Amino acid sequence: MTGNHEYYTAGGPQEWIEELRSLGVRPLLNERVEIRHAGAVLDLAGVNDLNGVPSGDGPDLDRALGGRDANRPVVLMAHQPVQVTQAAAHGVDLQLSGHTHGGQMAPFNLLVPLQQPVVAGLASVPRTGGGDTQVYVTRGAGFWGPPVRVGAPPEITLIELRA
Repeated sequence: MTGNHEYYTAGGPQEWIEELRSLGVRPLLNERVEIRHAGAVLDLAGVNDLNGVPSGDGPDLDRALGGRDANRPVVLMAHQPVQVTQAAAHGVDLQLSGHTHGGQMAPFNLLVPLQQPVVAGLASVPRTGGGDTQVYVTRGAGFWGPPVRVGAPPEITLIELRA
């Protein structure tokens, strides 16, 4: 999956995607993989960031989630929490996001909630037909702009999935 800042460079996200691949990391670009562990199976999907839309490289949940076994749990990586509404419509169980830096500092802490439904932590969004899509938004370990964080300490999150 891509984030918004990958689209701010002259060459777009491709340089970062290739760097990840050279490190042995497989980016999920509007696609999914099946993960099996200890007899359990789930789908892990990733979609491109909304900032890719103007260049024709935006998120495509139909492509990432289409044709999958709807009885299997699915975890979606989508950089911006605002994508959770679409994720819920696609039956996603859990969306993992970042983007907000937890508000980072004033006045961003007041502005981010105007654009994003969740700024940090865990929340639920009702799905059509019942159930909820959980969304977890990490504050991240870095920062945007000035190297300052006030009221939004950095975090590295460990998520343990259970049946």
